[in-house]
Amino acid sequence: MGSVHLTSFVGGNAGPWAVDRIDAVTGPSLARVGKVAVIEGVGARLPPDSAWVLRGAVGPERLTTREELEALAQRQQPLGLPTATRAALIPIAKSQAWWQLSSEEQRVIFQDSSQHISIGMEYLPAVARRLYHGRDLDEPFDFLTWFEFAPEHDGAFDQLVGRLRTTQEWSYVIREVDIRLRREA
Repeated sequence: MGSVHLTSFVGGNAGPWAVDRIDAVTGPSLARVGKVAVIEGVGARLPPDSAWVLRGAVGPERLTTREELEALAQRQQPLGLPTATRAALIPIAKSQAWWQLSSEEQRVIFQDSSQHISIGMEYLPAVARRLYHGRDLDEPFDFLTWFEFAPEHDGAFDQLVGRLRTTQEWSYVIREVDIRLRREA
């Protein structure tokens, strides 16, 4: 994968993000925890006594066109804004049927049929996100998506994920956990 920007999401009793809820959307959930720490870097020290660690690497966007990437870059806010005190970590695993599709077939389902990018664009700049890939790291989740937003955008975020979950793309999701967080001062 070349140079890897590895990030670990650590569920336990330490970290700046307090857990409001952990919901199993599809498949088994994760252990309930009180806090989540987001730790960047290979070999970084992880908090002791963690219940779970989810790892992902930021990599090239695989199913987006250059034009879509440019449009996203123009509209999306960066992570870490002081007003973005709410977050969601949504780990997803897709079925073998998804991974047996060619990238062209995945693209047709991802955007042409499901309108994944188009739907997401409707919620920018209110919701910032970063996608992490776990499949190439032999992690239990293929994707970890981290979202940040201000409290007044809670409803918009719920609407965003609700719309995505009704698409053809989501018929390939075999495990999804929705972890809602708030940043503590």
